[in-house]
Amino acid sequence: MVTLHGSGEHKVIALHGWFGTGDEWGSLPRYLDGTAFTYAFPDYRGYGTRKDEPGEYTLAEISADTLALADDLGWDTFSLVGHSMGGTAAQRILADAPHRVRRLVGVAPIPASGFPFDEAGWALFSGAADSPDNRRIIIDFTTGNRNSGAWLDAMVAHSVATSSRDAFAAYLAEWGRADFAPEIAGNPVPVKVIVGEHDPAVAPALMDATFLAHYPNAELCAMANAGHYPMHETPVQLATVIESFLDPSR
Repeated sequence: MVTLHGSGEHKVIALHGWFGTGDEWGSLPRYLDGTAFTYAFPDYRGYGTRKDEPGEYTLAEISADTLALADDLGWDTFSLVGHSMGGTAAQRILADAPHRVRRLVGVAPIPASGFPFDEAGWALFSGAADSPDNRRIIIDFTTGNRNSGAWLDAMVAHSVATSSRDAFAAYLAEWGRADFAPEIAGNPVPVKVIVGEHDPAVAPALMDATFLAHYPNAELCAMANAGHYPMHETPVQLATVIESFLDPSR
């Protein structure tokens, strides 16, 4: 149900994206500092090791499950790293338990106000639950139509094999139509937002209008040579940026 990495004092919970799982963070885990940090990589209900576990498939449920996991691990406080949909989930946890979150990192994160889909975009994404072709188009588009077909095919195959159709479909409405920005606006937690320069969807302008407007202590990093999946595209640099933020003394 959860993959642990490291044994350091600073506890971190990493929340995967719509196409990911707890054990699918590209090459990122191998470059993380396990002496300073302990990372937990959980699966959501309907994904990975929990693919067949029933649930409501909501952000509130992810938040409750994550807080229960932290309790089981004995982690009173922790930092959060959230990729894409996981960035929305991380903010839901912050809204539910602000006293427990030390720092928050969003990697190509979806805002607490949801994503501004147009009609065609919503049709493409909502069709992805039943169409591997839609999933491939989405992954290709959000990485700038620049990565290999073999990688795209592997990403799609992993997504199809490790997520239940119903969970995948239900989570889209949760992150795509999220509307709890008033609950986190003004929260003083330090926030790092990381976007890839080749991601046309989660771009700096969207972050300026949302994360940087919502959080007074937020900062933005545009990562070179990456799209929506820097854990695959630029894992060494992503690990460096994340840990430099989580531990400012580095």
